[in-house]
Amino acid sequence: MVDGFAAVDFELARQVLQRGIAALFLVAFVSSLNQFPALLGERGLLPAPRLMEWAGSSPRAGRMLRPTLFRWVRYTDRRLRTLCVIGIVIAATLVVGIPQLGPPWVPLLCFLALWFGYMSIVSIGQTFYGFGWEMLLLEAGFLAAFLGSDDQPPPTVTIVLLWWLVFRLEFGAGMIKIRGGREWRDLTALMYHHETQPMPGPLSRLAHLLPAWFHRAEVLGNHVAQLVVPWFLFAPLLGLWLPGPWPAIVGTAAAAIIMATQLWLVLTGNFAWLNWATIVLAFSAVSFPVHGAEEGAGGVLPLWWIVVTSAVGVLYVALSWPAARNLVARRQLMNAAFNRWQLANAYGAFGTVTKRRVEIVVEGTTDDDPRTAHWREYAFKGKPGDPRRLPGWFAPYHLRLDWLMWFLPLGRSLDDWFTTLLVRLLDADAPTLRLLADDPFGGAAPTWVRAVSYRYRFASRAERRLHGVRWVRDDRREVVAPIRMPRPLRPGG
Repeated sequence: MVDGFAAVDFELARQVLQRGIAALFLVAFVSSLNQFPALLGERGLLPAPRLMEWAGSSPRAGRMLRPTLFRWVRYTDRRLRTLCVIGIVIAATLVVGIPQLGPPWVPLLCFLALWFGYMSIVSIGQTFYGFGWEMLLLEAGFLAAFLGSDDQPPPTVTIVLLWWLVFRLEFGAGMIKIRGGREWRDLTALMYHHETQPMPGPLSRLAHLLPAWFHRAEVLGNHVAQLVVPWFLFAPLLGLWLPGPWPAIVGTAAAAIIMATQLWLVLTGNFAWLNWATIVLAFSAVSFPVHGAEEGAGGVLPLWWIVVTSAVGVLYVALSWPAARNLVARRQLMNAAFNRWQLANAYGAFGTVTKRRVEIVVEGTTDDDPRTAHWREYAFKGKPGDPRRLPGWFAPYHLRLDWLMWFLPLGRSLDDWFTTLLVRLLDADAPTLRLLADDPFGGAAPTWVRAVSYRYRFASRAERRLHGVRWVRDDRREVVAPIRMPRPLRPGG
């Protein structure tokens, strides 16, 4: 039940939201701790210190950079790791529920620390942090700060704002699809998606091989779950005027449908924490009656807390106008932030579905002549490589390099970071090699490296039985010709 300022029947929702969002922050900070220095550190593929130097070059450049702790504290890899460790510790205490035992301002400060700490990383993460679920996590963390403590019910305004977040996330994604590629309108999108998605999982091939009628049903179900169901998340608000259990039941059913569709995506792919975040956030509409809670101390919110959460509600009404207008705009923006703090954002993904999978494979050799050399592949942790290897489950962990490798063939030219990656491999750079699943040279430096591309498709059942492969690859092309490290000049040479 929603009863004035206190959402007394949403205690379970509050527990799942606080602990679930904190768990996702924990994963995000662990991901950054393991990957940020090699990708964006002092010797990274896209060094963050270089970005900070540019931001400090002029007031205009500084204004283009979103808020980050590293505007005031000079970036070093050591400080980045310290920030990540602090974030992991705070997130772990919230998962256990320790700050929630105190007054509301304790979890408030903890979640705001996670929000600003992780925003400090995202703001300097450049293309490696240019994903919609980064700002989704930030917005979720900001709103979770106003869910309160265990000794009182969650504020109604915060619960409603979380419904609004889920609505923008799901309805925005649905509208992007309807306005996007024809494959979403003729119900054929998922005949391709399981095979061409950025990072398939162990069940993706089985999903791809399901019959066409099933894939059409998948798309139709997706449209219902994203375009129709999100409206019913707000049904519990009818409980303010309509007595009885039905408003709460409708809201809970809407949340269950959204969670079920997201679980199917969890089973058939790896989308970092996008699907898990949606599941956690959808729990905001799950209510269970707590009879008598509104009559005791447990149903009363402190006046100062009502003022704070109401002010956040007013702020969000003002901030949400651009996102609301974007939902009905003819040229809808996808994963767009309309303010520097990345609150009340626009979301959406896969407006079009790639129908042909191209993978770039990086190879090296220790032979002197690249024309007759024996080339060996570098294996990545998540992206397809060896046709016999079963794809793994990694979500909610985010393999950032693997994701960017998927985007490479979609661009008109190779990104600068990829050239730097090849140079780091020639140098046998240890932090870079730790981003990979296997170094065929065991830490030694190769003589040459190159990049080739293949078209990948899932093996049919007959091909799997005959050749033992899960992928079939063909249409080999050279993307980057063999390169080597320049040899130093000999004395007197």
